[in-house]
Amino acid sequence: MNALLVPPQPKIYHIAHVDRLPSIVADGFLWCDAEIVRRAPPGTTIGMGGIKHRRLNELRLSSHTDLFVGDCVPFYFCPRSVMLYLIHRDNHPEMTYHGGQGPIVHLEADLRAVIAWANGQAVRWAFTLSNAGSRLFEDRNDLARLNEINWTAVQARNWQEYKEGKQAEFLLEQCFPWRLIERIGIHSAAVYGRVVNALSAHGHRPTVEVRPDWYY
Repeated sequence: MNALLVPPQPKIYHIAHVDRLPSIVADGFLWCDAEIVRRAPPGTTIGMGGIKHRRLNELRLSSHTDLFVGDCVPFYFCPRSVMLYLIHRDNHPEMTYHGGQGPIVHLEADLRAVIAWANGQAVRWAFTLSNAGSRLFEDRNDLARLNEINWTAVQARNWQEYKEGKQAEFLLEQCFPWRLIERIGIHSAAVYGRVVNALSAHGHRPTVEVRPDWYY
């Protein structure tokens, strides 16, 4: 049983290198890994090559059996994720990015608003109870089952004993509209100018905040 109830307004977080922002803004979408491979947009790809390959070619969703995990744009339910910790430590043998957490930005959206948009557009979505890059994850596509996420783990800052539960993911099929991003959290003021310059002067401009508490 989870010690914490489902938050009334859960937020979701996608992390990306700041140099990927201009192409996201220009396209109006965040793309899934399958589309990123196909489109080869400018900017730095973060993560682990082996896990990305597995998500693209081996791991399917049980709630949508024709969808690979890599066919979906991934979000966590918290900032300061386990993946960000691995990026910060930079000592994992599968890590292909070695630029540290400083240039990594958090893109925050509201879960219920995203699902309302997806349902209106017949875009498929799911959430997982653990890391969707592992071979043993479970997924759901029913909002009434959000209580099956371990919210204690999601919100834990010292997460060693909660590592699997903290890595729960929200997955949206193919692409995620840029206009649904509500806030951008950054590591320090050093990145602020790069983020603001990437935003369209007349298009959607999320709030940009320096959030050191979202980093290690």
